Amino acid sequence: MATTTDNRPPVKTETKRGARLRPGDLAFSGTALAAGITILVLLAAVSVFLIAESVPAFTSDPAENPILNGSSFLEYVWPLVFGTIWSAILALVVAAPFAIGIALFISHYAPRRISAVLGYIIDLLAAVPSVVFGLWGGLVFAGMAQPFYVWLNEYLGWIPLFGGQVSATGRTILTAALVLAIMVLPIMTAICREVFLQTPVLHEEAALALGATRWEMIKMAVLPFARGGMVSAAMLALGRALGETMAVTMVLSVSGVVTFELLTATNPTTIPANIALSFPEAYGDGISVLIATGLVLFVLTFGVNALARWIVARRAEFSGAN
Repeated sequence: MATTTDNRPPVKTETKRGARLRPGDLAFSGTALAAGITILVLLAAVSVFLIAESVPAFTSDPAENPILNGSSFLEYVWPLVFGTIWSAILALVVAAPFAIGIALFISHYAPRRISAVLGYIIDLLAAVPSVVFGLWGGLVFAGMAQPFYVWLNEYLGWIPLFGGQVSATGRTILTAALVLAIMVLPIMTAICREVFLQTPVLHEEAALALGATRWEMIKMAVLPFARGGMVSAAMLALGRALGETMAVTMVLSVSGVVTFELLTATNPTTIPANIALSFPEAYGDGISVLIATGLVLFVLTFGVNALARWIVARRAEFSGAN
């Protein structure tokens, strides 16, 4: 019987469990671990502070509280929660289509030079301070939008959202939502653009090879792949809109009520704007009430982020990335 010899070197089965890590690896891993622990510690510290300082708001007599004025904490905070969620949802509904459209134009339609310039411009919008948006919204945009609000009320007043007496100043919840939409637009656009650019080229070329138009290729290949990223962008923008303070404070003429009318002078207010307006004059247990509303906002924002993570994790198995 003929024998064969194998001159290939033997396969090494040794592991490097006992190998010493390089100093750079140790420094990097230690820094990353320290950063993660620091974030958890800060989050826990903020939670403990908010809970501890909010206790007097629930235990003190509402009749003696300078902020509650005899009403319960739930009655006080409910209109604020409504205004916070309502304005953020309006901003997200307005900003999402524009952000997705701009991101698609930059990533798949515009020439390279134009897309680079547009990308820089969109990114620069994120660097504009919120106080600048607030001043522009309250002093300029509100007056410009007021005639349009009159037109909406005249021709679409039969819709409850556009009913009621139109505000003479234009400083309504709709104005605040539009300003918030402009503020969150750069965040959503930047994330959606990067997600669209991560679509596998083979998926796009396969759709085009089958005879699909560019829009059909985007609908079949790009949007399914980027669904989780678009949800993440929307939730991140929603979190930004929920916590915005100065822009809403400068734009909105608040009344502290629960109403769905968008064009009237009677508007709900948000938790951050209420804290900013009330904190300078608050004292005693009134400060605890404001901190308790901050705790409600903290829980609300945490819930939005948790919901976003759940949606992204559920959609990940259906995306084109797998």
